[in-house]
Amino acid sequence: MPTTSTADPQVVEAALRRLAPNWTTDIVRSIAKYGPTLQVREVAGYVPGLSESYASKRLAGMRQDGLVDRDDAFDRFAPYHLTQQARTLGPVYRALSQWSSQHIAPTMLERPGRIEDALQRLQPIGTTGVVQLLSENGGMTYNQIAVESGVYRQLLAVRIARLQADGLVVSNGSRNHGRYTLTEAGQALGPVYAAVQQWHDRHTAKSPAPAQAAKVRSLTAPAEGAQSVRTAAALRRSPVPPSLFSHAPQPQRHVPYAVTAASHPARGR
Repeated sequence: MPTTSTADPQVVEAALRRLAPNWTTDIVRSIAKYGPTLQVREVAGYVPGLSESYASKRLAGMRQDGLVDRDDAFDRFAPYHLTQQARTLGPVYRALSQWSSQHIAPTMLERPGRIEDALQRLQPIGTTGVVQLLSENGGMTYNQIAVESGVYRQLLAVRIARLQADGLVVSNGSRNHGRYTLTEAGQALGPVYAAVQQWHDRHTAKSPAPAQAAKVRSLTAPAEGAQSVRTAAALRRSPVPPSLFSHAPQPQRHVPYAVTAASHPARGR
């Protein structure tokens, strides 16, 4: 039976930032497919365009983030393997890929590319909070978002501009006079946030709840004709797929490729 959950913006964004660095998705996929263990040179060989030196740096970063580990930390030739956290990323990757396929990425991108593109759009600080505010209220002015989100105004201006460029938010006027609303892609982020929150909760020790828990917003579609009325609905958790990269995406309308290219430039080594 499916269960419900709320998404904590800070938790979601912290988790997304762990997964977002370039090549992370490709490395997880390579070790899952060709492992269970791979040396640095083997990882570089399985990921097109990834140099051995950068593979070493990225693996070191992923080890700090708890995604990979090695049996002998003092042997620089020791192979890497996926941790339990990385081995349970299937629901997160599936949700990201499906969301991207249906609402964002061009069809020529392979699945790891779609996942990384989605991660780049969703991981900036403040993105989740703004999306959830607009989801609850149906539409808000810039000043209302600034007050409710608590995001520093200059950072908020940059964040909203990025959200618009990434196809998540639209405005019907200027910053001072218009109202911001979510696009179809922004409204469809519920399963993504739920999967990320569930993944985090699965690997985080539960601590006693405080006397007065902080308010956590849930991402829901706004009720028709109630743009200024907040709703409260829980997010459904994503089911665990049989493998990390099992999926059956069904592409629908996409944001124009120019938007995707502008927000996700080609990766360097």
